[in-house]
Amino acid sequence: MIQLILHLIGDYVTQSDWMAQNKTKRSWPALCHAVVYSLPFLLLQPSIAAFSVILGTHFLIDRFRLARFLVWGKNRLFFFGRRKRPSYGISGAYGCWDYTDDFKRMSWENCKETGYPKDSPAWLSVWLLIAADNTLHLAINFAALSWL
Repeated sequence: MIQLILHLIGDYVTQSDWMAQNKTKRSWPALCHAVVYSLPFLLLQPSIAAFSVILGTHFLIDRFRLARFLVWGKNRLFFFGRRKRPSYGISGAYGCWDYTDDFKRMSWENCKETGYPKDSPAWLSVWLLIAADNTLHLAINFAALSWL
């Protein structure tokens, strides 16, 4: 529970508007945020390795919005069957499924902002990305504090 509280303090309470607005655009704001985020974890007296992993992965995940790749990969893996529709193949046989539109919909170009397709509701895409981002941070922090 303490790790969750420290995560929430570091990611939401101590993050300034400047950090939030610029951390995905430039490395300096992302680094400032990662340092401020990581400082509360010193209360747990982590090893240098664990603290470095928490700080370093937080910088990388936030600077490059890495959670969107995780979301996109998950969506690509499980998208089949969402929009099945019959098509007539070359032979005209009924019963072939045309996934061309699904592949376009789930292409990186169509999903690169949040990992979700552009035609998904914006509010839903953003909140699901935030949830995935938080889950990624929490899992890494737990692993670093438990095993390093």
